Amino acid sequence: MQRTVVLNVVGLTKSLLGGPATPHLNRFLAQSVPIAAITPAVTCSVQSSYLTGTLPSEHGIVANGWYDRALGEVIFWKQSNLLVSGEKIWHEAKRRNPSFTCANSFWWYAMQSAADITLTPRPLYCADGRKLPDCYSVPMELRDRYNAEFGQFPLFQFWGPATSIVSSDWIAKAAMAVERDFSPTLQLVYLPHLDYCLQKLGPKGDLSRDLSEIDAVCGTLCDFFTERGCRIVVLSEYGITEVSRPLHPNRILAEAGLLSLKVDQGREYLDPMTSRAFAVADHQVAHIYVRDKADIAEVKLLFSKVPGIEQVLDTEGKKAYGLDHERSGELVLVSDSASWFTYYWWRDDAKAPDYARTVNIHAKPGYDPCELFLDPAISFPKLKIAGTLAKKLLGFRYLMDVIPLDATLVKGSHGRITDTPDEGPLFMTSAPQLLEGSAITATDVRNLLLRHIFEA
Repeated sequence: MQRTVVLNVVGLTKSLLGGPATPHLNRFLAQSVPIAAITPAVTCSVQSSYLTGTLPSEHGIVANGWYDRALGEVIFWKQSNLLVSGEKIWHEAKRRNPSFTCANSFWWYAMQSAADITLTPRPLYCADGRKLPDCYSVPMELRDRYNAEFGQFPLFQFWGPATSIVSSDWIAKAAMAVERDFSPTLQLVYLPHLDYCLQKLGPKGDLSRDLSEIDAVCGTLCDFFTERGCRIVVLSEYGITEVSRPLHPNRILAEAGLLSLKVDQGREYLDPMTSRAFAVADHQVAHIYVRDKADIAEVKLLFSKVPGIEQVLDTEGKKAYGLDHERSGELVLVSDSASWFTYYWWRDDAKAPDYARTVNIHAKPGYDPCELFLDPAISFPKLKIAGTLAKKLLGFRYLMDVIPLDATLVKGSHGRITDTPDEGPLFMTSAPQLLEGSAITATDVRNLLLRHIFEA
């Protein structure tokens, strides 16, 4: 077996490479092929396709989150690998050679998996309402060891307004420690830094510093793993396109009298169980759950007239995209390249739910990229944050309500298949002899990684 490390540089595309900011990654450009993305081109779905070699219709990860009809709840960013149906790459590799080992360093659905070593974000939720940065590990003692060696896992730099290269750098240090401690046959490493910058600034923004930072991290990892005899794969999950138009499908459904809202303490909360139809928005894709099949045609017609919505996928459309799974909505919306979907339903910001202005990825029934920003309407945001943190340190309950409700702040999004391959995901390798053809599909990645491990 040939030991292999996979660096998942989220948001990386050929169009971002070739310049002076990325000398280390540029070395792989001649040894790369584009990856034909899936729909939806979002983290959980794409990673599941990479590791199973199947589409969402088989592995079941139809987005980063979906409506659980049995629970009557929208669930986002769950972590159990048992949610992903089908055989994973480590199952096949162990069957070929029982001595194969796999380390998952921050790829998603890391918990309850058959990977030998696991690291994944896992904050501590205290009874008094505090959320403390931390991670989860298998073996369990790695968490304490790496937190002591590299500092506490920087959760608030991993996601939220304070995101920075610090989180990807921490993950890189942990990945090298995993290599020193265990020397796994395959290590999957997640490096998210570029993803967040692209959503905040857009692909046409000034990314030179961010590209240089992630390139330096990748350079360190490539040198380290090469010296230890590993093959290097650098890949990405999707490309991010410039956006200027947020779309609000839940507001459209509310105006049509199809959305049900529960008012608590003057604030509006989605009630999916009594809604005739509602949207679970995830970047440039939105699943529309329609309670009564008799309403599907009406809802489809409603959205087919909305500027910025490129496709409304019904049963046949979902089959064509490999999205025909029971977790999918009765309809699936796909935006055009310049648009994306919010989860918003309120018209008056004073009636927004209490979690809307906070970083709360599990409470919101849809993905919210505005969590990457501080509200520009707050005159002294650092002072407000300091005061809130003081409450936290003193043991008082607090609400870090600093997130804006202005969706036009978002400049980059993803989820639809990009118009050109150079703007989409790519696969780069230190073993270019294993590449066949001028492009691969997302479902090809699994077998291509197996070839890196088992072929000369």
